[in-house]
Amino acid sequence: MCSELKNNENVIDIQSLTFKYGTRTVLDNINLQVKKGAFLGLVGPNGSGKSTLLKCILGLLQPSSGNIKLFGKSSHKFKDWDKIGFVSQKANSFNTGFPATVYEVVSMGLFGKVGLFRFLTKQHKEKVKEAIELVGLSEYMKQNIGELSGGQQQRVFIARALVSDPELIILDEPTVGVDIHSVNNFYAMLSQLNQMGITLLLVTHDVSGMTNHVNAVACLNRHLHFHGNTKDFQENHKLSAFHGQEVHLLVHNHSTRGGE
Repeated sequence: MCSELKNNENVIDIQSLTFKYGTRTVLDNINLQVKKGAFLGLVGPNGSGKSTLLKCILGLLQPSSGNIKLFGKSSHKFKDWDKIGFVSQKANSFNTGFPATVYEVVSMGLFGKVGLFRFLTKQHKEKVKEAIELVGLSEYMKQNIGELSGGQQQRVFIARALVSDPELIILDEPTVGVDIHSVNNFYAMLSQLNQMGITLLLVTHDVSGMTNHVNAVACLNRHLHFHGNTKDFQENHKLSAFHGQEVHLLVHNHSTRGGE
């Protein structure tokens, strides 16, 4: 999972981004950089614009103004989407009653490369097994995904994203509906992936849980109210600011641990 980017270069570079639905401003003058090797937690209340920002990054929405660069290229010219893995909320992304094994679900992550109706090569099959092993589910490879716990299912979706060798993985509220024990194990697994060199952008409401694992935090509520390292966030920022109240601290620190 090597990259042409150096550790001090941006995987995501958002400059002066504004997005409006009609006359309603959802995102206002957002400037946010995610460097190679970062594990960034993006937090904010419901309606703060987190999902809209993700859709802009993924090219699903076009900003009203401003620019987004992915791996140094303007998003509207960016073609290397295999470099980016996306894991959405489980409930919205997959029907767990679908009769598919863990192996079959993970192999779906290769369809973009090999085509929907083409057979997987021996090399492809090995990559599927490696991705499943990486998330600790080798013993469940032939089991139906609907028989797994919520935490195990999310690991399957991580493996599906990993199988195409992404350099950046974006996760949208991946712990919704997952029990506390599984959430802790899930975060630990994400930390291991980050230590392997994969850049992670985690969107979550689980502020207390994620701060023990991410190395940087961005707080969004239409504006970007905080962007800095986890220690500054834990020690100084008032959580009430996330819920639309007065913001008491504005920190923008780009010298955080882990390249963020």
